[in-house]
Amino acid sequence: MKRTHITPQSQDRKGNGLVLAAASLIMLFGFTAFAVDVGYITMTKAELQKTADAAAMAAVIELYEGWGAGATLTQAEAEAAARQAAADVASFNRSGGNASTYVDPQRDVRLGNIQWNAATSTWVKTWDVQPYNLVQVTVRRDQAGSSLGDAPLDLFFAKMIGTDQANLVETAMSAIRPGVGVRKIPGVNVGVLPIAVDIQSWNHEVVNKNGTDMYTYTEAGNVISTGPDGAFEMSIYPTGKANLPPGNRGTVDFGSANNSTADISRQILYGLNEDDLEELGGELRFDELPMIINGDTGLSAGIKDELDAIKGQPRLMPLFDTVSGPGNNAMYRIVKFVPIRILYVKLTGKPADKKVIVQMAPYTDPTVISGETEIEEDSILAPLGLVR
Repeated sequence: MKRTHITPQSQDRKGNGLVLAAASLIMLFGFTAFAVDVGYITMTKAELQKTADAAAMAAVIELYEGWGAGATLTQAEAEAAARQAAADVASFNRSGGNASTYVDPQRDVRLGNIQWNAATSTWVKTWDVQPYNLVQVTVRRDQAGSSLGDAPLDLFFAKMIGTDQANLVETAMSAIRPGVGVRKIPGVNVGVLPIAVDIQSWNHEVVNKNGTDMYTYTEAGNVISTGPDGAFEMSIYPTGKANLPPGNRGTVDFGSANNSTADISRQILYGLNEDDLEELGGELRFDELPMIINGDTGLSAGIKDELDAIKGQPRLMPLFDTVSGPGNNAMYRIVKFVPIRILYVKLTGKPADKKVIVQMAPYTDPTVISGETEIEEDSILAPLGLVR
């Protein structure tokens, strides 16, 4: 029989192969462990970012009712509501194995003001400055020793190389921005009030606070009561004073020309519909004014019930600077739209007793187009959005 001899060189090769295989397994295990932990970190960062986005937008929603002279919340109330909303929404979201994400309302929520600077064509953020229309929310997994849900993220395999945890922080900013128009959205009406008022009276009585302050609006329950609330009012019924002529205020025909009383009543109650906006080209741009629109001077007692029905509800009211032509041949030069709510209606009795009293009110809806322009006290507000 022929014997097989194993040389020392063959034994060395087998030994080297075992060492190489063991080293490969260690490397493979290391790469797998690295991939698992990196994936876990990436997934958690995405969860934290989603939570920060949602919390920031929830906080900004609370700021809408604190904007402008007709605000139903003080700045302190709006701030408190915004901070709590951010914390509440965060608590409904998962992060890195936690069923709830913790946001400290004071530490992790920052409020400020954002304003468009036309000279530099940039948005300028100023923190801790009122009126608030900007919120930044920070969502953390970096608080060592915390049991609140914001402790560092525990890793699976990285501890083999001396790393037990990862510190993660994500932020998001959301803001209220000014609207520069409204657009047609299927099934959504736009709350434009088809009654035009002269801009001179609006500026004098409401913006410059020379009007009356006899009513208080409370959002809870849509309650209107007597007594001042700091938001100055004006009557839009077409009667004037020696230094403030009525300017032939009246109803205007958005949509098809020569609107019937039924059209005016519908628009008072529900705003402009898709057909009305289609007649205007699908959108109504505030940044492309002035516009000339046909109307009818005066306010009829026939729309009293409709005006009564929308008391307290925000609407957009057109302002004109000039009007030409009498009666239903009047042509109004619309130069601005302002947000209002109706507080009191009386269209019967002696002319001197007739009144439709309005005040400034925050207004936004999904149809409002956000734009790059200065946001003012009587600006129409675009839907909230994230700021990157």
